[in-house]
Amino acid sequence: MRLIDTHAHLDFDHYNKDREKVFERAFQLGVEKIVNIGADLAGSKRVVELAQKYDKLYAAVGIHPHEADTVNAQTLAEIKKLAAQPKVKAIGECGLDFYYDNSPREIQKEAFKKQLNLALELDLPVVLHSRQAAAETLEILDQTANFADKLIFHCYAYGPAEIEEVIKRDYYVAFGGLITFNNTQPIRDALKKVPLDKILLETDAPYLTPSPNRGKRNEPANLEYILKKAAAIKGLSPEKMAQITTENAERIYNF
Repeated sequence: MRLIDTHAHLDFDHYNKDREKVFERAFQLGVEKIVNIGADLAGSKRVVELAQKYDKLYAAVGIHPHEADTVNAQTLAEIKKLAAQPKVKAIGECGLDFYYDNSPREIQKEAFKKQLNLALELDLPVVLHSRQAAAETLEILDQTANFADKLIFHCYAYGPAEIEEVIKRDYYVAFGGLITFNNTQPIRDALKKVPLDKILLETDAPYLTPSPNRGKRNEPANLEYILKKAAAIKGLSPEKMAQITTENAERIYNF
């Protein structure tokens, strides 16, 4: 089976001791491509460096809402420069996180808007982070532009009511290890509603390790567990789900 991990953070220190082996396990499983996602300026530089070093790695560059107070003209200029690299496929992850509130909410909103505008300027997709801020996220998106077919709702963590609004806007929706947890039925119910041509799979490694490996560091090789659970939820074979989600990833990331 061909698979694409559409969202990982393999530049993080969690992998400093065995990064090569992590790659090997993923590639042996059938993961053909991994998109490493920038969370701040330094991380965005690292994911670009990794993409330049390894054929099967790609990058997205941006500033996570936790780091929103670092977004300024200079930061955006650096992100824009990084985005010019041929293996950079998106802007992100950016968005709103009202669960942790590591940056003030108004600053998060402004940083989000600036990165959306940058994505529009560069004609790149957006990798969206949204936690406990569904209404505010959609409001900003609606005010900025039509992002249909140009936005990935990363690590979907809302329920079936919110997914209706996401589907209306024709966004891609990425599901990860959360769908394998016992207490996340609303997310599984949301997945049931998403059209097949809008579903993506991701690990968000090193976070959200799927069952049966919960409690351990996550890595792209665990995508097989997410694939199998997503396939069961949608009533498909793992092979068919792999084919569909890989084609979706190739389309949104322009591979």
